[in-house]
Amino acid sequence: MADKKIKTYSFKELTDQYIGKKGSPKRNQFEFDLKLDILGDMIKKARKEQHLTQEQLGKLVGVQKAQISKIENNAKDVRFSTVMKVFEALKAKVRMTIEFDKNSHIEISG
Repeated sequence: MADKKIKTYSFKELTDQYIGKKGSPKRNQFEFDLKLDILGDMIKKARKEQHLTQEQLGKLVGVQKAQISKIENNAKDVRFSTVMKVFEALKAKVRMTIEFDKNSHIEISG
């Protein structure tokens, strides 16, 4: 029986093949959605570490429990101001850098 070589693929190769090459619209959308999912998971983890229910966090922020659930499970179509209030209620440090071009950027921290 002849030895068969098993073809291996890198994560990058698989991502390029099944999601799209970096810079393609499909890949950009995937990466954007992934970041929102990670953000929701981070908020959920921080809430649980502080032993807060979604309802309790909602009261701190001034929104209904359903809005907290929406942020944690699908951060799309959520007001930025609400997410910032959630960060504030969870006592999270927020740092953002927004770069429009090499000579124009803003850093926000709080």
